[in-house]
Amino acid sequence: MPTTSTPTHCPYCALQCGMALSPLPTGGVEVVERPDFPVNRGALCGKGRTAPAVLSSRVRLTSPLVRSGDSLVPATWEEALDRIAGEFGRVRSEHGADALGVFGGGGLTNEKAYTLGKFARVVLGTSQIDYNGRFCMSSAAAAGIKAFGLDRGLPFPLEDIPRTGCVILVGSNLAETMPPALRFFNELRENGGTLIVIDPRRTKTAEQADLHLAPRPGTDLALALGLLHLIVAEGRVDEEYVRERTTGWEDARAAAMAHWPEYVERITGVSVPQLRETVRLFCEPEAAMVLTARGPEQQSKGTDTVGAWINLCLATGRAGRPLSGYGCLTGQGNGQGGREHGQKADQLPGYRKLDDPAARRHVAEVWGVDPDSLPGPGRSAYELLDALGSDVRSLLLMGSNPVVSAPHAAHIEERIKSLEFLAVCDVVLSETAALADVVLPVTQWAEETGTTTSLEGRVLLRRRAITAPEGVRSDLEVLHELAARLGVEKGFPTDPEEVFEELRRASAGGIADYSGISYARLMEESGAGVFWPCPAEAEAEAEAEGEAEGEAEAEGEAGAEDGRQGRRGTAAGTPRLFLDRFATEDGRARFVPVSHRPNAEEPDDDYPVLLTTGRVVSQYQSGAQTRRVDELNAAAPGPFVELHPRLAARLGASEGDPLAVVSRRGRAVAPARITTGIRPDTVFMPFHWPGEGRANTLTNPALDPTSRMPEFKVCAVRVEIAE
Repeated sequence: MPTTSTPTHCPYCALQCGMALSPLPTGGVEVVERPDFPVNRGALCGKGRTAPAVLSSRVRLTSPLVRSGDSLVPATWEEALDRIAGEFGRVRSEHGADALGVFGGGGLTNEKAYTLGKFARVVLGTSQIDYNGRFCMSSAAAAGIKAFGLDRGLPFPLEDIPRTGCVILVGSNLAETMPPALRFFNELRENGGTLIVIDPRRTKTAEQADLHLAPRPGTDLALALGLLHLIVAEGRVDEEYVRERTTGWEDARAAAMAHWPEYVERITGVSVPQLRETVRLFCEPEAAMVLTARGPEQQSKGTDTVGAWINLCLATGRAGRPLSGYGCLTGQGNGQGGREHGQKADQLPGYRKLDDPAARRHVAEVWGVDPDSLPGPGRSAYELLDALGSDVRSLLLMGSNPVVSAPHAAHIEERIKSLEFLAVCDVVLSETAALADVVLPVTQWAEETGTTTSLEGRVLLRRRAITAPEGVRSDLEVLHELAARLGVEKGFPTDPEEVFEELRRASAGGIADYSGISYARLMEESGAGVFWPCPAEAEAEAEAEGEAEGEAEAEGEAGAEDGRQGRRGTAAGTPRLFLDRFATEDGRARFVPVSHRPNAEEPDDDYPVLLTTGRVVSQYQSGAQTRRVDELNAAAPGPFVELHPRLAARLGASEGDPLAVVSRRGRAVAPARITTGIRPDTVFMPFHWPGEGRANTLTNPALDPTSRMPEFKVCAVRVEIAE
């Protein structure tokens, strides 16, 4: 690696692959491999390799834009900031603080997410803040908190995967969504382990599996319950583990026993022999894991679905033990850290709850405000977007493109258009930014320093490698300037390290404790990051001593030794969670009884087919950035409708024919892609594109009652030849 290169991390998915940026003689930078980083060991997907293309002034914004009639025209920063502050002040004066909304993104650094949450609550005084990470792993987070008392995507590093005995991968096509991670699963199989993939499609990931189950979309909950039924019936429950490390087993077992194999086969389409083989492969090794992704999570019963898979791990003693456990494959680059530090509607920094008086006191003291001045919890992401133009009249949006990415997208587009005022901070002129009254051009990954938190809970430092073009400012500068204009002169620094130092104090003692992490530590150590929870050394020692005393009283010296590991991690960082105890008050994991229920929308005579959505390897999320990279567009130029030959024959459709997919919410048109790798009752569309091929025109905003996750992954549609 050239000595002039700057070590950093990819701006896209939650792997946060290590890379380095080296200056080019002609200007700009090129990506250089960084084989020392343990997650990707130098390997990068096409998106990571081509990420510098978006740094070009040819594709990115370099000047503020303000609306003049039907057009956005260049303006000075002073004009743009004054207009935002003036409109926000007017709306707050006329309609109250909760008429102001803030919508963030899972790609924002921890420093930006923290400051955005503080800005909403301290400067604007609004409760109306959430972020697009609600659409990512919120169901898994809710289920993890219920079961374990703590939500971290993976409770162990990816490097543990090749050493376990079996992995059940539910609803993830990581061969396309995070290709460098596939090597861990290939190594698992090379080591004699087994990979089971559960997906309605035979994806590139499913092709690598030892066993592929293709359930009907939206039936993952029934599938997990059927497997648990068989585990009980075949005497494979780890009774000692259940007795010593869990609570609630009797109710969870009773719920599972109502889902006998033949019943589950009728619901899911997965045969009883396949169910039995899955149980055998999962239970025979000494260690095993279950990993979920958006497939089971983006459902109106996503929290219960993930809970059922966690119950499977608990019943077999596969959680809180080496090389075993439940984990979630977080999607967005900082989807984990983004919600830990305050841009989620119900949370304060450190993963503290906004309705917890002690949490409010702690954070208010760090912020220098009265705890009573902090607003309460607000609306979740979709509910906030749905309220635009009515209860919420003005919106500040950072790092998101809901015109493409939100469910029932045509409706959300109309809600955005109905706002009195919209301000957007972005790198490019996204479809949402094009509707704004003011657009601010902000720095991106290679032009700024900041931390992110990967799907493993690994806190990482991205380092600035180049200077941003003239006319571009950081999000931290934007929030500093707006705060000053709205009457708050202090408390919004523009230096990311200064922000992180405050974040450390705000998170101290919380579930997501970063107080033992610093920029100096992230730079001085191996560059592999630090796993949270990571309390400051003094706090970690006090925590361990307190727990050891309590455990010693209850269980003697052996308990004291276990207690020294601490529920809140160690000052060295915590790569592996739950090995001594879970993060609940009594240290035990909780079984949660769940039962199958239908999708919010099932097929009928008018809409007889199921639609599921997802990603392709050469585009990312709403495509706002990747659709501006020529190499990626050449590989994935546009949307398509994937369908089985039997369905194509019924329609009279041939490969490439334009197909209209129609739901109760709208119509999308894209070319046919015919394959035997999908169920005959199901069609698939990728969601990266706007316009007539926008998949999220069709999707159902039905919400999970706990996580408030929309049901992206399944809705009823009809398919016809487009005229």
